[in-house]
Amino acid sequence: MAVKIRLQRHGKKDSAFFHLVVADGRAPRDGKFIEKLGTYNPTTNPATIDINFDSTLNWMMKGAQPTDTCRAILSYKGVLMKKHLMEGVKKGALTEAQMEQKFSKWMEEKSGKILGKHDRLKSESSKKASDRHKAESAVKDAKAAKNAAKMAAKEAPAADAAPAAEETNG
Repeated sequence: MAVKIRLQRHGKKDSAFFHLVVADGRAPRDGKFIEKLGTYNPTTNPATIDINFDSTLNWMMKGAQPTDTCRAILSYKGVLMKKHLMEGVKKGALTEAQMEQKFSKWMEEKSGKILGKHDRLKSESSKKASDRHKAESAVKDAKAAKNAAKMAAKEAPAADAAPAAEETNG
């Protein structure tokens, strides 16, 4: 039996939400599965990924084959890196301590990149909001100046007509 790690689609039309599952390769996409490993929500920026790391790693070590999208997700979360390092320990290239040290260093670098993206997105959104506010203020000031000019134009002929009317009466 070929075991696959793949996505199972849930959610409404145009707002997909996926479960990461282990299933028989012959089972339909949204059909029977062996175990649910986590969730993936691509509608958020950055995408929200919540997986059971140990269970996923266990299935990968048993030989479960991830689909292309699942492979990208597992790589992003570090499951494939941990599997790679564990295979190095099995072959005798690394010790357990070296493996843990390399993996923790890799995870720190990865979390730094993720935090950098969060910060960049937050600053971009605040910059867009301030630019939008400045543009709206400029439009508002232009409308106020235009209305003031109209009011001044209406009052000027009325003010010129009033002294002329007093001179003819006097």
